[in-house]
Amino acid sequence: MQSNHRPDRFIDFLPAIIGLILFGAGGLAVILVKTLPTIFPRWLFIFFLVIFVTGFFMPLVYFLNHRFPSKPTANRNIIIRQSLWFGIYAAVIAWLQLGRALTFVLAAILGAALILIEIFLRMWERSRWKPEPL
Repeated sequence: MQSNHRPDRFIDFLPAIIGLILFGAGGLAVILVKTLPTIFPRWLFIFFLVIFVTGFFMPLVYFLNHRFPSKPTANRNIIIRQSLWFGIYAAVIAWLQLGRALTFVLAAILGAALILIEIFLRMWERSRWKPEPL
């Protein structure tokens, strides 16, 4: 009996990667060139930054998850979630920099906290994983 589960290929992620990068970069370009730094454009800047950085880091996350596989293997949702962590990290760093509250130590602590959250999520997924029957 064969399993219908096939591993995710990079080509499956390519439309999402291209779409996120183009939408995020286009939005950032419009925000940076056409608007004044008031409240709504700042929130749009954060929104487009998350989208752009998520799409930008998705190939790296895909490569790392396939280069260093784990049990259970990283599926589509995990790769998207890990890419989104990079986008959230970039947005928080940009937001702190706008308020001139960013320091290297704070950036390192935030990065370590996000890595720790992802480690705990993967541990939780591993505890709920059941191998496929033979």
